[in-house]
Amino acid sequence: MSTKDAYCPVTATISVIGGKWKPIILWLLRDQVRRFGEIKRFIPNVTQKMLTQQLRELENDRIINRKVYPVVPPKVEYSLSKYGKTLIPILDSMATWGREHKESLQTP
Repeated sequence: MSTKDAYCPVTATISVIGGKWKPIILWLLRDQVRRFGEIKRFIPNVTQKMLTQQLRELENDRIINRKVYPVVPPKVEYSLSKYGKTLIPILDSMATWGREHKESLQTP
């Protein structure tokens, strides 16, 4: 069987939400609408270019909504789409695992 024919659902998931910044972006949007600058403040190590790219990819995958208001200066808000909200249980599981992992490293 060729690699092309092998289907892995984990690979499919990682291709959409994987990477250094996407899970953090999704976590920030899980409960509320946020503006670009607000997301950037929560993730100070991400460059503006990378954040823009990650948001565009999530938008193209229909995971987030981008709403542009016709004002000057431009106002843009990001939120999880209905489809993106189906990722909340995955994000919650990741958060639970992360907390437990952190605790396990602190206990001898």
